[in-house]
Amino acid sequence: MIDVDKIITGFDKGLRTLFAPAQTLREVPGENLSDTVLDEAPRREAAALMRVNHTGEVCAQALYQGQALTAREPTARQALEHAAQEEIEHLAWTEQRIAELGGSKSVLNPLFYAGSFAVGAVSGLLGDRWNLGFLAETERQVVRHLEGHLQRLPPEDQKSRAIVAQMRDDEARHATSAVNHGGADLPPPVKAAMKVSSKIMTETAYWL
Repeated sequence: MIDVDKIITGFDKGLRTLFAPAQTLREVPGENLSDTVLDEAPRREAAALMRVNHTGEVCAQALYQGQALTAREPTARQALEHAAQEEIEHLAWTEQRIAELGGSKSVLNPLFYAGSFAVGAVSGLLGDRWNLGFLAETERQVVRHLEGHLQRLPPEDQKSRAIVAQMRDDEARHATSAVNHGGADLPPPVKAAMKVSSKIMTETAYWL
């Protein structure tokens, strides 16, 4: 039976993710570091990379909300909801840093959100074992993506680097938690398809 309350709550969370300023309980990583004045080219590069990371967090919120909506066991739902809460903090951190760099958020975020929510809901319908497996693989790919950004961010942009490094550590912990809660190892074709969709998102959000 469809849980109307869950649908309404999910819709409200979606609107907040896309249109309301995100809030963080933890201090923003690198908050106490001096904000080095960047030249135009590295500033634009840093802003574009943080826009990609922000869009990734929008997608993460959508995935987890879709997965939690269809998760069957309370333990699986709690693991997803805990990860989603930390992703909200990531959303706040990247949003703040984009503004500090004079950049802008992706105009395609609503489209990415809708697609990710649908994927998350479908993965949840497959059962909690696959649902958590999807979470674990998503986080592993995000960790690799963030490590790549640490190589690309300007060395002097210590504030952005501190944010990305903390995000990477959080995502790695989410992956471990999902496995510990019983997440299955996804088939190679599914992992490959996830990589392709992620590449489309990151390359598009870099420019738009």
